[in-house]
Amino acid sequence: MSQATAAGDTTPETMRAVVVTRPGGLGALEIKDVPVPVRKPGWVRIRVKAFGVNESEVTTRKGESDAEVTYPRVPGIEGVGVVDEADEDSGLRPGQQVATMMGGMGRSYDGAYAQYVTVPAVQVIPFETGLPWEVVGALPEMFQTAYGSLTTGLDLEAGQMLLIRGGTSTVGLSAAVLAKELGATVIATTRHAGRTGDLRAAGVDHPVVDDGSIAAQVRALAPDGVDAALELVGCSVLPDTLKCVRKGGTVCFTGALAGAWSIPDFTPFMIPFGVRLTSYGGGARDLPAPVFQRQLEAIADGRLMAPVARAYHGLQGVRDAQADVESGTTPGKHVVVLDG
Repeated sequence: MSQATAAGDTTPETMRAVVVTRPGGLGALEIKDVPVPVRKPGWVRIRVKAFGVNESEVTTRKGESDAEVTYPRVPGIEGVGVVDEADEDSGLRPGQQVATMMGGMGRSYDGAYAQYVTVPAVQVIPFETGLPWEVVGALPEMFQTAYGSLTTGLDLEAGQMLLIRGGTSTVGLSAAVLAKELGATVIATTRHAGRTGDLRAAGVDHPVVDDGSIAAQVRALAPDGVDAALELVGCSVLPDTLKCVRKGGTVCFTGALAGAWSIPDFTPFMIPFGVRLTSYGGGARDLPAPVFQRQLEAIADGRLMAPVARAYHGLQGVRDAQADVESGTTPGKHVVVLDG
């Protein structure tokens, strides 16, 4: 049995969606009328209110993703909105505010660049907030990745010193905000000296300009090495990041902004003795609903910052959003808000 849409509402048979029929440039992002997805048992249909635009979706549009992605495809690895239909025993009710991300959405099945999306119930996070959708839409993927990296990946504790390599990325900015809330001291990198102010605005204690080799700069701030390092730039700088960490400290590999996901001729002896190397790539289950709710409340109270770069209204804004993400000129999250 299922719970249908809220009283007085009727789900239409068709919807507007962004569809990539075949890989290509920005022109491959076509807005089309498509059937509203039929919900399967154990899944939830969400009326999308906003979604973040991510680098992985640019990769999907270009055809540079792994074999998991098939075409035609509605992109979108995250979204926020309200429950349209769910199983009665799911604990979710029509009209309830929810977030979802990852788990194959926008890759192996259609994602959030649409008016409606269906996802497994296990990757739906309920919440309650009065924040604008453009703010909430910026949060799920970057907060989930940042939170999972700091907890599952690094087990970060209050009083420790954290290095974030790739600090002006959306995940980097989110990790800085969350780490400061936890009570850590944060060092974060940027390739451009003009962006150190963006890092300080996120609460970073020590911005570092990254010229490809930062170990000496970091060791000047932490002579024994930092307790933990979050690697977001990739394998091209990973050996240098490992040199920044103290004996008994941990490096968590989460992203590859520079595009390098592997190290040719890797040997374990590249890892300094006593330094731990791990990775993180989880999903919605790694961001508990109470944690996400606390983050929303902290943003509403002004205790946390939501790093939103720009909001775009309507699906017609997707091309501009992807172009801005691809240019990399504006730090923060790009969010598309759907009207109505």
